[in-house]
Amino acid sequence: MPHGFTLIELLVAFALTAILATIAYPGFTTWLLDSRRDATVLAVLHAANAARQFAATRDESVELCGTLDAAHCSGGTDWSMGLLIVGADSSVRRSLPSPQAAHGLALKSNRVSIHFEPGTSYASPATITVCDRRGGGAARAVIVSRSGRPRVSKRDASNRVLQC
Repeated sequence: MPHGFTLIELLVAFALTAILATIAYPGFTTWLLDSRRDATVLAVLHAANAARQFAATRDESVELCGTLDAAHCSGGTDWSMGLLIVGADSSVRRSLPSPQAAHGLALKSNRVSIHFEPGTSYASPATITVCDRRGGGAARAVIVSRSGRPRVSKRDASNRVLQC
């Protein structure tokens, strides 16, 4: 009595595996892109909350900005390379490296930096948009209100579709 599989049985098993992989691939890709985007959104939320907390607890102005070198604000609205929290007298300096550039994600802000005031809970309102290759339909925005509270939205502060 022979043990093992025939060539026909192996070909049928490979064909079924190929069909299942073809069906599962688009769903897996969407799940992977959503996970990367959501992780980046959480990193931006964390940075905004940390900057707000530093301003309140240290009683000094704090800025959240994009950085290219993890030491200085970039002065631009593309924050894809990382985020930086800087105190007014540079006593607070926290760099939050960003893996999103390696995954094709882009962070775009409508401001060069977000300024958090001490004691007043005032912040310069801003929108930071997280985009991937799917465009505005899958983008998310972290919107920082005048009170400094960040929130996540599928639309911009004016309730328009996000632009990537």
